[in-house]
Amino acid sequence: MNTPFLVPIVLFVCIAYVIKLLIEARLRILMLRAGSTDELIRSILDGEAVQRRYASLRSGITLIALAAGFALIEVIGWDDITPGVIAVLAAAVGAGNLAYFALTNRR
Repeated sequence: MNTPFLVPIVLFVCIAYVIKLLIEARLRILMLRAGSTDELIRSILDGEAVQRRYASLRSGITLIALAAGFALIEVIGWDDITPGVIAVLAAAVGAGNLAYFALTNRR
């Protein structure tokens, strides 16, 4: 497999992620310097922790549904990229997002 184009893409994603982390750290430092109450800072950090858990849940459910879509394509025996293959993958991602929505609304 010839994949030299993946290196710049991965590099861009890593740089973007580092910038995001730096901005979040700077925001936290500014909140601490502003003299916010401990209760406010703790509630913000707890909210971020919940959001991270939900993001992990969403990506996990979506990836499992996408894997099921790829498995279905393999079982059916489709080798070429056709509109049917794309429809199966799109339906799998949609089903994963709907499953995430159903799980989070029950809580």
